[in-house]
Amino acid sequence: MSEDRREQSAGGWRKELYLWLGTAVAILTVLTLLFVFVGRIIVVDNISMLPTLERGDLLLLQSVGYTPRQGDIVALTKEFEYADGPIVKRVIATGGQHVEIDYAAGTVTVDGLILDEHYLDGWMVTPHYENLASVDVPQGCIFVMGDNRNQSSDSRNVTLGTVDERYVLGRVVWVLFPFRNFGPAG
Repeated sequence: MSEDRREQSAGGWRKELYLWLGTAVAILTVLTLLFVFVGRIIVVDNISMLPTLERGDLLLLQSVGYTPRQGDIVALTKEFEYADGPIVKRVIATGGQHVEIDYAAGTVTVDGLILDEHYLDGWMVTPHYENLASVDVPQGCIFVMGDNRNQSSDSRNVTLGTVDERYVLGRVVWVLFPFRNFGPAG
């Protein structure tokens, strides 16, 4: 009889392990599907969004059902001379809007209105690359800039220019890590 009890306890242990493993696989599958189809996680790898976002910040993106809006912080996948992976920038204008950049005054105007850019850290100087100062954003595209304007290669750079919305991975909604920066993004 003691041998039967050993077999029952061994069978119970195996059954419990099987249930735990099944649960773990189901949870991992659901999380994977969520991050692939609903949202994504990326890491900021440059300083172009200082002071809003720092290099190394782990970000949660909203991907599904997202349409870019002026003021949103987005992650893009469009490669150009200064980036070969996802880049994080702020949407300055969307399709159909007109952007004017006055480097002398340090202002950005969209459709005749000067933007209130309280998130900027410092005065904007003329970038070292061939840049755009006036642009009409085509439908289905966005014009993006970093918050750290003097250290950002963005839509002012003619090699990036306006960005087709199909390159947008999603809107940055939350800083997950480091914990000192934990919370809603920008």
